[in-house]
Amino acid sequence: MEQKIKAIVRISNTDLNGNKDVYNALRKIRGINFMYSNAICNYLNLDRNKKAGALDEKEIKDIENLIENPEKFPKWLLNRRRDYDTGEDFHLIGSKLKLTNDFDIKRLKKIKSYRGIRHAMGLPVRGQKTRSHFRGGRSVGVQKKKIIQQKAGEKKEEGKKGGKK
Repeated sequence: MEQKIKAIVRISNTDLNGNKDVYNALRKIRGINFMYSNAICNYLNLDRNKKAGALDEKEIKDIENLIENPEKFPKWLLNRRRDYDTGEDFHLIGSKLKLTNDFDIKRLKKIKSYRGIRHAMGLPVRGQKTRSHFRGGRSVGVQKKKIIQQKAGEKKEEGKKGGKK
């Protein structure tokens, strides 16, 4: 009897592709990286190469419980160690992770720390060089062929109009 594979699996308020391996599908949840996904598979004795759509309800509930209660994992695996407000260690996923990150950046801007100022100015925060790579789509000193041709055409027209009197 063939096991029916679901196209979409819902874990921790995230729709995951059921045709992907469990290991790679879990990585699509915001806040779960390859190490955390691997730790979940190892702790629950899941086959990493098993399709996510082939998981049964018990396995999905076990995964969700493990994501919500990560006390079984070492502290270095968590993404929020020594929280600024509470001092506790926990693991954030989904929208909570994004909100917490935004609040951290707002706090840095408010206290006008070096990192906060760099965030506010849109500059690289972690010591990268600023000469070439942080610009994000804004090129300096590079002109496209169309712009060059337009400028050349404008100069020719100005030369014709400004003739001798």
